Amino acid sequence: MNHLSNLKRETRYGLPTADQILFNRFYVIGYSYYFRQAKWALEIIDPDKTDVSRLDNFRPDYRIPERFRADLDVYEGSGYDRGHLVSSANQIEVDIQNSETFLLSNMAPQRPMFNRGIWKRLETAVRDLNSLKKVFETYVISGPLFFFDEEIEMIGDDDENIKVSLPIPHAFFKSILVENNTGTINMWSFIIPNKITSEPLENFLVETSKVEKISGLLLWDTLVGTKMNREKNKIRKMWKH
Repeated sequence: MNHLSNLKRETRYGLPTADQILFNRFYVIGYSYYFRQAKWALEIIDPDKTDVSRLDNFRPDYRIPERFRADLDVYEGSGYDRGHLVSSANQIEVDIQNSETFLLSNMAPQRPMFNRGIWKRLETAVRDLNSLKKVFETYVISGPLFFFDEEIEMIGDDDENIKVSLPIPHAFFKSILVENNTGTINMWSFIIPNKITSEPLENFLVETSKVEKISGLLLWDTLVGTKMNREKNKIRKMWKH
């Protein structure tokens, strides 16, 4: 697996564990058989903008075994959005790049006003960060979070015709690693509950180590040393957006 991951630019700073690693052309997914959805999605924000439009070709990912694979029917009538982990708007250089973001392996159940509200605001803010002159590359890992001291609700479990039901995440995380043109590295991480909110993004900044503790993932694990440990355990001030 290591020699395969080394071929992918986005895995330069680490590749967390998962039941199945799905190497797409432009991003990588770590899939959870237990939760029937991604544990994480890892990408480099693509700065190139073209006339490629959002394709909206949602479809199952047939690389995942059927008994663990979500299908379109589980979302129908559920009241939940098929929420992107890798944003469609981050990958718009060529059609296939945008199309890949509509695989259901890149989706998780999100409340509509979360998906179209604060989650979209955060995606836009990350693109603003990536557009800063000092930023060389922006790496992003996103995923669902489940709090085991809270009840987990499901979609699709009340319909015997739906083969695979899905647990609804309590929250989502996004961890951003920026490589600046000076060679320095900055890190920001967010945990945002899966519900409508009008609070500013700054209110959801957390230590990257907190995301690791809740998610059970090691993030950016190729970065070692005291300086990187400090970076993981601090809350960096929000960039302008």
